[in-house]
Amino acid sequence: MSVLAMDPDTLQLDPEVAKAVGKSASESYRNKQPYPYGGFDDFLPPEILDRVISELQALPEAETSFNRPQEKLKTSYVPERLPPYTRNLFYVLNSRPFVQFLENLTGIKGLIPDPYFAGGGVHVVGNGGHLDIHADFNHNAILNLERRLNVLIYLNKNWSKDFGGSFEIWNHEMTEMVESFVPQFNRMVCFNTGSTTWHGNPTPVNHPEGKPRMSLALYYYTATWDGTKRSHTTLFKPRPGSIDQADRETRRNELLQDIVPPIMYRRLIGPLRRLGF
Repeated sequence: MSVLAMDPDTLQLDPEVAKAVGKSASESYRNKQPYPYGGFDDFLPPEILDRVISELQALPEAETSFNRPQEKLKTSYVPERLPPYTRNLFYVLNSRPFVQFLENLTGIKGLIPDPYFAGGGVHVVGNGGHLDIHADFNHNAILNLERRLNVLIYLNKNWSKDFGGSFEIWNHEMTEMVESFVPQFNRMVCFNTGSTTWHGNPTPVNHPEGKPRMSLALYYYTATWDGTKRSHTTLFKPRPGSIDQADRETRRNELLQDIVPPIMYRRLIGPLRRLGF
């Protein structure tokens, strides 16, 4: 039986049932260390994700692609350009009943889904690809909102740890991994986000048949951003004793932003990026 009872045809989600499910798992979620997180197997009725996988056999051109040391062979696709059933599932996961499930689970009230799905959508990591340990960007500048929560739902059938791509949670000091989740079909991982909530899937995907690692990714915000907080982009941290590379580009941009007046920074950053600095 699935964690959330959702009708496979209409994708309807009963709001009272969703709130009750969130509340029942809240204590375990909120007490996790080093920051609140949870993993839920058999999250949705499996036929829902079967239909999603079927639709995603043909994907449009990716909106974003990354192929650098910190995030390799990673592409993402916004829901608006995906087939109708998958697109509608994203809209349901942005709807009031699902948001109330998340609020009851996490204790974060006033969660706001992102109608633009900035950075979210379907994520695909190709064979040999990975995403190093990082903390996510913390400010949605378009909406002026503070990022608070991530939801990941995996689409990979018969996936084992040996195939790579496991999702890892690290402590605030980046001295040890706390927990790891194999990205198995219909597993959902949810976690609070902040400037030291280190996570990622740094082990390269190594599927014996060359299949990619696929997931649904959604982010949620609150209207708590103010002038006391400093915005940052994705912050990467190398694992101790690993061959992970430091993100010198982001560090350089942060230093420039600290010492250069805003109008000059905006004029400098574009040419520097075009030159590959």
